[in-house]
Amino acid sequence: MARPTSRTAARAAIRDVGRAMDYPYNFCDQIAKMIPFGSNLEKAIHQSPELHQSYESDENTKQLIDMAIKLEGVVRHASTHACGVVITKEPLDESVPCQHPTQNDESIVTQYEMHSIEDLGLLKMDFLGLKTLTIIQNTLNQITKLFRKKIDLATLPLDDKKTFQLFQQANTTSVFQLESNGMKKHLKDLKPTKFEDIIAMVALYRPGPMEFIPEFIARKHGLKAVEYLHPKLKPILENTYGVMIYQEQLMRIARDLAGFTLSEADILRKAVGKKIKKLLGEQEEKMIQGMINNEISPKIAKKIWQTVEPFALYGFNKAHATCYALIGYWTAYLKTHYSVEFMAASMTADQGDIERVAFLVDECKNMNLQILPPNINESNQNFSKASGKAIHFGLKAIKNVGHNVVEAIVEERKKNGPFKSMADFIERVDSKDLNKKSLESLIKCGALDDFGERNQLLFSVEQMLNLARETQRAKQNGQASLFSGQSNITMPSIKLSEVEPAGKKERLSWERELLGLYVSEHPLKNYQEQLARTAYPCQGLSKKQVGHRVSVGGIVNKIQKVNTKTGQPMLFVELEDMTGRIEALVFPSVLEQTAIAWQEEKIVLVSGRLSDRDGNLKILCDNVKVLE
Repeated sequence: MARPTSRTAARAAIRDVGRAMDYPYNFCDQIAKMIPFGSNLEKAIHQSPELHQSYESDENTKQLIDMAIKLEGVVRHASTHACGVVITKEPLDESVPCQHPTQNDESIVTQYEMHSIEDLGLLKMDFLGLKTLTIIQNTLNQITKLFRKKIDLATLPLDDKKTFQLFQQANTTSVFQLESNGMKKHLKDLKPTKFEDIIAMVALYRPGPMEFIPEFIARKHGLKAVEYLHPKLKPILENTYGVMIYQEQLMRIARDLAGFTLSEADILRKAVGKKIKKLLGEQEEKMIQGMINNEISPKIAKKIWQTVEPFALYGFNKAHATCYALIGYWTAYLKTHYSVEFMAASMTADQGDIERVAFLVDECKNMNLQILPPNINESNQNFSKASGKAIHFGLKAIKNVGHNVVEAIVEERKKNGPFKSMADFIERVDSKDLNKKSLESLIKCGALDDFGERNQLLFSVEQMLNLARETQRAKQNGQASLFSGQSNITMPSIKLSEVEPAGKKERLSWERELLGLYVSEHPLKNYQEQLARTAYPCQGLSKKQVGHRVSVGGIVNKIQKVNTKTGQPMLFVELEDMTGRIEALVFPSVLEQTAIAWQEEKIVLVSGRLSDRDGNLKILCDNVKVLE
């Protein structure tokens, strides 16, 4: 289905028309700049004296503006609705004009957008694809394979104590809809004890209703009284501690207190949800009179309606919230009871995003799960469970190593067993994508450490690629293998170059570049004792220290330079220690004094005031010391 994504604004209309009419660019640009921001063309002619004078005195300007007025507000281009599917009884093109969305896309979309489709009486369904569903299925597949046990999600108990402990402690990284820092804060305060609490949080954690979360939490814990304007409201609002959250609650109030039929209640829901002013006015009179007819006093009836009006700003569909909460509960349950399998599936789902993988590895460390470095004979295509509480790093997550190469490696290993040497690996892996870049990446990240030292392997890459080409030619000439049927011939070995081994700093730098994290060792290992005396660990910082001066030691992962409103440079710096990461803000005055310290991979001790202005802990740096 097509979706209009942009309409032609006043200035754009002037420029588009001018280009089509072959007016000089400077002339059109000058006219466009006379239009006040946010104004349409007809108003602009009267608002801008300069534009008005040009319109009245210059024929080209008048013609340009008159034509542009006709185009203003017209859809500029259409995109494809992300999940909208139109369903018709007859072939689609008998009901609505269709098109291909792009020149290279063979799919078919309607030329009408969703509202026009619905006005025609056609059925439009939104089928939303969720990555989380893939994570859940991959987790279940691993459980079946490893434990010979099938889990039916529909029969999982919704009151599992360990799962609710996870919610109460807000260990919800990778838990659907519940992993943001703001949500974690509210979960810690709420300490949910029933599934209904999770549904409510999904519905409330949005702009608007978010302001009701403290009230909801206070009522749950008895810090504020739960009161009802009328006894008939208690069975409707009891599960949400007297706070009206869902559209379904509104519909039931209209039915039980005002005598509405279900279809009439749905009209009220639509009026509130769509904020249709005229319809809301009609519903107000009808609902108040219905409550009065149902023996509710006019005063109470009006008060109940007064709670309905602000509901228009935040009312949410409970069915929707329940579905999302259920998926969130499933992920929390799997994370609680099958942590290794769940985290492996989560990292697999995000293995194309190196920063997200690094974030999830930090979460694994918090859960006391070990992440094993990539190994050509142990790792699979995706992240997978090793023995105990360990996870093998997936080969597909290595930067610059293509999926075709990884599939060829894993399939060959399954068929003919582990690779015995570098020469054996090169001769057996049949993939045109095993090129210099992919081979170097496998070496640098440590996946081929079983076959030699990394620097020596790197200096022998050309020799390896020559052997690979020779092998390919032999196979193309019909030989099964260079050495098949010749038991007296030994496989040639690759003579590694005599070079200095790669230093620890270089090896770790390669790992960080290609895996997004340090796997074999952390650069701060030798600084542990020093930092223990002088700095807080990243994971050791808490909200209690906000406003206080703290010091954190770590390696500079990432530096983002921006300019302030006054044009002065400042930095956003990501620091990493052995427990996690934190952001440091370096303002212009501090940067001027410490500029030489801010370099990626430098090990530094940063001091400053701890802040949580946007919900995330960060250091407002006032001093930095290089530790190397």
